[in-house]
Amino acid sequence: MYIIAIYDVGSERCGKMLKLCRRYLNWIQNSVFEGELTEVQLKQLILEAKEIMVMDYDSFIIFKNRNKNWLEKEVIGEEKADIGQFL
Repeated sequence: MYIIAIYDVGSERCGKMLKLCRRYLNWIQNSVFEGELTEVQLKQLILEAKEIMVMDYDSFIIFKNRNKNWLEKEVIGEEKADIGQFL
C-alpha cells in the first residue's frame, strides 16, 4: 500500500524518527515521507515509532492508499527529494 507519513516530535527525538522513517520510506521534506509498504512493514514502523515517541506530546500521522495511482501529487516550488528518478 502507498503511505504518506508525517511526524511532529520533540526536538530531542527528531533524529531518531528521521532515521526510523528513512529505513521504511522515501524522505520528501523535513518530517514528510512517502512510499510503498506491506501491512507487516507498516505495523513494524508504527511499533518502532511508538517506542521513540512521548505519546501525550508527539504525533505520527499516516495516510494510506491502496494504490499510488489514485493519488495526484503536485509540487509547488522546489521538490526536495525527487524519487521518480533512480539510477
